[in-house]
Amino acid sequence: MDYNQLSDLAVLQKLGDFVKHHRMAQNKSQEQLSHAAGISRSTLSLLERGEKVNLITLIQVLRVLDQLQWLESFEIKSVISPMTYIKLQKKHEKQRIRNSDMAAEKPPLEW
Repeated sequence: MDYNQLSDLAVLQKLGDFVKHHRMAQNKSQEQLSHAAGISRSTLSLLERGEKVNLITLIQVLRVLDQLQWLESFEIKSVISPMTYIKLQKKHEKQRIRNSDMAAEKPPLEW
């Protein structure tokens, strides 16, 4: 599904459906889930119906449902540029050359 094509209200409805599905799959009532999340039952009902709620409310509910793993898509991963990688490789190679010259001057006693 292309979520970019959905209206904001349709996205809210998808979020509400997601919450309701996982609440029911865990055999929890709205009262149980809302109490555990620290929100009112009416706020949870709004969320499940696709109404506007605070973002913190969604996070609290998803935490209780053990469904926060979707936040992984927001993780910022550090990426090294190809040029920086090549420079690091060249620097590493130069260090090896210096060590091999030193080894040639003083061979180990076992030789």
